[in-house]
Amino acid sequence: MAKVIEPATLADLIRRPIVTEKATLLLENNQYTFEVMPRATKPEIKAAIESLFNVKVTGISTLNPPRKQRRMGKFAGYRATYKRAVVTLAAGDSIPLFPDV
Repeated sequence: MAKVIEPATLADLIRRPIVTEKATLLLENNQYTFEVMPRATKPEIKAAIESLFNVKVTGISTLNPPRKQRRMGKFAGYRATYKRAVVTLAAGDSIPLFPDV
């Protein structure tokens, strides 16, 4: 049986949209890229996108980029890990990433 997630926690799964050159090229195929919580699953991401933006999701691809080592002087550490989700929407649906002000 699938877990039932409260709507308040669904909004917390999506951190921010990713706007890079590759992500803007994917917009032509009706695909949107988001940074999500690393523990988020595909069904949770689908439910969050559909409830937040009132669209129909047809596919989701997720990837966990490798951690990158960074230095601050003599101290070495790693960047925070994150998960990236590429969401494909049904034909006719769209998400306004830059709403008119």
